[in-house]
Amino acid sequence: MPDRACAAITLSERTLQRWQRDQSSGDQRPMREQMPKNKLSVLERERLLTVVNPEEFGSLPPSQIVPILADRGKYIASKSTRYRIMRAENQLRYRGAERPAQRRYKPRALCATAPNQLFSWDITYLPTPVKGIYFYLYLFMDIFSRKIVGWQIYDAGSSDLAGEVMRDICAREAIVPNQVVLHSDNGSPMKGATMLATLQALGVAPSFSRPAVSNDNPFSESLFKTLKYRPAYPCQAFENLLTARQWVSTFVQWYNYERSQF
Repeated sequence: MPDRACAAITLSERTLQRWQRDQSSGDQRPMREQMPKNKLSVLERERLLTVVNPEEFGSLPPSQIVPILADRGKYIASKSTRYRIMRAENQLRYRGAERPAQRRYKPRALCATAPNQLFSWDITYLPTPVKGIYFYLYLFMDIFSRKIVGWQIYDAGSSDLAGEVMRDICAREAIVPNQVVLHSDNGSPMKGATMLATLQALGVAPSFSRPAVSNDNPFSESLFKTLKYRPAYPCQAFENLLTARQWVSTFVQWYNYERSQF
């Protein structure tokens, strides 16, 4: 009979026998539900929540509320107890002055089925004779055909210069509004006001990599590696802008028209 009763309440028969031998030890099972003797009552919990929710403490965590009340000679519960009760009531989130977390959506996938639908662009450094100073290569490519549709080298990186290059590309490639999506990373020239205004005027939709993600623009990065790993890439720094532009012009001619013959 005891074995059937124990099975009904999911209790081991040996545990029952141990309790019968030593009734003073009590329930010592690790998974037992305990009721602390000093647990706050329902009225005490309501009083605690009433204290922490006024405007004075509405944006403060318990670690700051407890010392303030202690200075006033008021003590209702410890800091850990306040944290536990407020966590159970879901009142610990957004108690500070920070903005609540915003819901993020996965960006839609872009797919090119023909040329002049999806471009990718980025800026890479080209070394100069002066250490720490570089030329900036702006390079735009068509993701479908892998064609370099536009490029230019300047001695600075800015959204103004990028906008000029994109305006020239749209004129040369006969791009009409709402035809092309331009993908890039989150660099300042890419998200600059002038560049975004130029894209809006040209009817080109901008697309950006996800924040803090370094592999969302693999096409441009791969192209830069191809450029810098060419056997003809200079071992020494480019002397001036003209030298750099001449070399990149030769590379673009090879990449667009001669590379496919191999």
